[in-house]
Amino acid sequence: MGAAAGALSTSGAFAASADMFGGQAEWKQGYEASGRMSVQRSTTPILSPQTVAATEQAIAQHQAMAQQGGWPTVPTGQTLKVGSKSQAVSALRRRLIASGDLDAAAGSSPVFDSYVEAGVKKFQARHGLAPTGVVAQQSLTALNVPIGVRLKQLETNLIRLRSYSGNLGARYVTANIPAATVETVENGTVATHHIAGVGKIDRQSPVMQAKVLDINFNPFWTVPASIIRKDLIPKMQADSNYLTDNKIRIYNKAGQEVQPSAINWNSMEATNYMFRQDPGGDVNSLGFVRINIANPHGVYMHDTPSKGIFGDDFRFVSSGCMRVQNVRDYVAWLLKDNPGWDRDKIDAAINSGQRVDVKLAQPIPVYWVYITAWATPGGLTQFRDDIYQRDGISGASAGSDAQPFSAGYKPTAQSQPGLPGPDDE
Repeated sequence: MGAAAGALSTSGAFAASADMFGGQAEWKQGYEASGRMSVQRSTTPILSPQTVAATEQAIAQHQAMAQQGGWPTVPTGQTLKVGSKSQAVSALRRRLIASGDLDAAAGSSPVFDSYVEAGVKKFQARHGLAPTGVVAQQSLTALNVPIGVRLKQLETNLIRLRSYSGNLGARYVTANIPAATVETVENGTVATHHIAGVGKIDRQSPVMQAKVLDINFNPFWTVPASIIRKDLIPKMQADSNYLTDNKIRIYNKAGQEVQPSAINWNSMEATNYMFRQDPGGDVNSLGFVRINIANPHGVYMHDTPSKGIFGDDFRFVSSGCMRVQNVRDYVAWLLKDNPGWDRDKIDAAINSGQRVDVKLAQPIPVYWVYITAWATPGGLTQFRDDIYQRDGISGASAGSDAQPFSAGYKPTAQSQPGLPGPDDE
């Protein structure tokens, strides 16, 4: 196991560095204390020849590891953290060493110390989990995915990565749905990174290639018919003040405003009306900005008043559209070629509270992709939950009794804002 572990490791005797995407970062880690890690953003695009080459190398490394028996499992049923002492910690050490997240010199002591904490944080970060250093259920589930599943995941995603090997444009946007992240790319280098909120499992964000055409500041939100049926009617049945509290107005076909009390909410009558939410970043589901993309799916990118979702591991919360963290930085990058539209003007447009529409001087290609496994030039292998079950891989197919792989994420209360997602099907 030692040779394979060395192949998978990016660490020196007591240091490690890794180039990561999304919850991605370059971790420069000293084992003298796990709290002394610094994080630097990667500049290597996920859609790049460098990522393809690194993923090919990762496949070879995982093949070698699989031939030598893979990695051990970690006993479940208990939370492991600094101060824990058990044979489960010894198993955890062996597991982290096997995948290169912990240096072999750390040994197999049953004590959970700062060395183990640093290794756990590294493992968590490259699996899209918050790097807490605490091994609870989500981390245990990811740790115990068999190497055969991970190998097939890499092979499946290498095909996807290779399909984007052509000229993607001098400036473009990549949104990786399983990672729930967005990156802007200019001249082969990542310019900005953004956490995102993407489609729920039953209202999936589409894989597509399109172009960003224009931006709406302080937009109205017109509620799609699907959300009227699935969300607004049930919410009004539960709370007759829901529309008023969320500043959603109702209009008939003649454009006249209708009061909520005039509609029978125990029927589908509401689908005959238009529902429109007033502008305002504090309540409007689009926040302050909507970014329009030419596509047949009726989806787009936008701000959100529910900023709390960006701190969650589970960010599959919308009805197909994509919510973008630090949207002002994203918009500033998109409008870079529009004369006069610097950050000050963007802030002024938002602060005005008035609807302002801006057409991009040059439409920007945008790629919504589904990549659940890849590697970076720094030698780190990244995995994300196959949230939409598109990899076609199950634990059983890899010689395990596990069910089709899922990291078992459960949305928190913070992940589920009261207002339905502003998205069409």
